[in-house]
Amino acid sequence: MMKGKVIYIYRKTDARYKSIEGLFRHLQSIISEKISTFNIILNYSGGGLKTICSNLRQFKKEKNTVYHITGDVHYMALVTGKKSVLTVHDVYSIVKGPFFKRLYLRLFWFWLPALFVKRITVISEFTRLELQKIIPLAKHKITVINNPVGAKFQYHEKSFDNGLPRILLLGTKPNKNLERVFRALSDIHCEIVLIGKLTDSQLMLANGLNLNLTTKFDLSDDEVAAAYRECDILCFASTYEGFGMPIIEAQATGRPVITSNIGAMKEIASDSAYFVNPFDENSIKNGIKSLIEDAELRNEIILKGLKNVERFRAEHIAQKYMDIYESLLYPDKMVN
Repeated sequence: MMKGKVIYIYRKTDARYKSIEGLFRHLQSIISEKISTFNIILNYSGGGLKTICSNLRQFKKEKNTVYHITGDVHYMALVTGKKSVLTVHDVYSIVKGPFFKRLYLRLFWFWLPALFVKRITVISEFTRLELQKIIPLAKHKITVINNPVGAKFQYHEKSFDNGLPRILLLGTKPNKNLERVFRALSDIHCEIVLIGKLTDSQLMLANGLNLNLTTKFDLSDDEVAAAYRECDILCFASTYEGFGMPIIEAQATGRPVITSNIGAMKEIASDSAYFVNPFDENSIKNGIKSLIEDAELRNEIILKGLKNVERFRAEHIAQKYMDIYESLLYPDKMVN
């Protein structure tokens, strides 16, 4: 067991947002076999100055400790010190909204944290390139460490339903591109399962298109894994992602993936998905039809996906974080 300890800093618990917590607790279960690990869960949520100040005041620094800010609460770097790691999942939050809001987010989520922490990890090369533009003076601190696929996503053989294939969609935020995907699916004979809560306008569109649509939300991790097992195809034609977890979750389960030919999605899927233009409804439609109609193509993509997902196994990812923790706890050893 390595001397020292790692303390993970998590945002306040919120049942609506669990991805960061699930990701790092999975890694932590492996890392804790090599070094002692502990958690700090913040007491306050939100991004206002009052929230930031309250969370900063609750923090008490300990010796011989690496602090890992797991995401969303980047500003905690102002008090964690040099032996700190900050994980940035994406920079989407700062590219939208009024000028002063974007300036505020840049200051407390990127510029100041980048000055204080020793290492910054990002979950894709795409995010690294985006982040470098925002913090160019700290780009030497940035390392790409991909997200791991969750342990619950295991290969599960399934016969393709040619009569009524089930298409799985995930998420309802604007970047998930649901409106175009819905229109692309409108004249395809299939069952659609969506994990996420529709907005009123999305629901109106789905009803107007007379889609064979089932929505599910507030699912447990086991229920999400079951949804992958029960589907025939994952369609993930997002317009923006920092990573794209559904891609590797579907691939680990043994399902063919349709995803966007841009950004992190193209990077994470490599050559193991059917790529479409997310801004072109016909491209999305043709991709879905191709996978439904061509069994040989489906099987080829499934096999490539199973190979691709090996890059994202948790043991491999955990070791990359361990290397960073060791470099912070024992800098002299790393130099020698």
